[in-house]
Amino acid sequence: MCRNIKTLFNFEPPVTSDEIRASSLQFVRKISGIHKPSKVNEPRFLAAVDEIAAVSTRLLHALETSAPPKDREAEAAKAKARAATRFGA
Repeated sequence: MCRNIKTLFNFEPPVTSDEIRASSLQFVRKISGIHKPSKVNEPRFLAAVDEIAAVSTRLLHALETSAPPKDREAEAAKAKARAATRFGA
């Protein structure tokens, strides 16, 4: 899984459309193997990003949980600690 794609469900404050689009872009880049599409492929590439963002938005709004929302800052601190352990400080 691409390390740049972050979990977006059940956070406080809720996910934004920009965050969903950024994750969708990372997903399309990963599965296509293309970081920046050529002019001929750009419309297809951007259409795929839009479609995945739309599906992801519907999914995130439809999901339900009884777990309390996660705090973004606390989760970011945990991720930094894991990275420091993994890669060294």
